[in-house]
Amino acid sequence: MTQAPITRLILYTRRMEQMVRFYETHFGYTARRDTADRIVELIPNAGGLRLLLHPASNAAREGQVAVKIVFDLPDVSKFVAKAGKNGLEFGPVHAANGYCFANAKDPSKNSISVSSRAFVPRSG
Repeated sequence: MTQAPITRLILYTRRMEQMVRFYETHFGYTARRDTADRIVELIPNAGGLRLLLHPASNAAREGQVAVKIVFDLPDVSKFVAKAGKNGLEFGPVHAANGYCFANAKDPSKNSISVSSRAFVPRSG
C-alpha cells in the first residue's frame, strides 16, 4: 500500500482577501497566487498543511462543523492573548487530559482551534 499523507486542505470562501489576511496575520502563512488559477495557495512559513482557498459558488454554504483546522502550539494561553490583541477572539481556553485548547472561526466561518495536545507525551 502506498502512503499518501494529507498535505493540502481546500477551503471554499466568498471572502478571499479576508481569508488571506487572516491566515497570514494570525498563523504565519504566505499567499502564493498564480494569475492563471483562481485558487490562492497559503503556505505555512514553519511547515505543515497548506491551505488552498477556492472561490465558493453562490449556492455553497460557507463554514461547516464536520472539520476543524487545528494549529499546534506549546502555549495556548499566550497565543490566545496575543491573537486577541490582533483582533482574533477565541473562546475560553479549556484544559483536557494534560493539554489546553481554544476555539474560534475564520472569516468564512470554518472552525479552527489552537491546541497543545501535540506537545503532551502519550503512552501506547
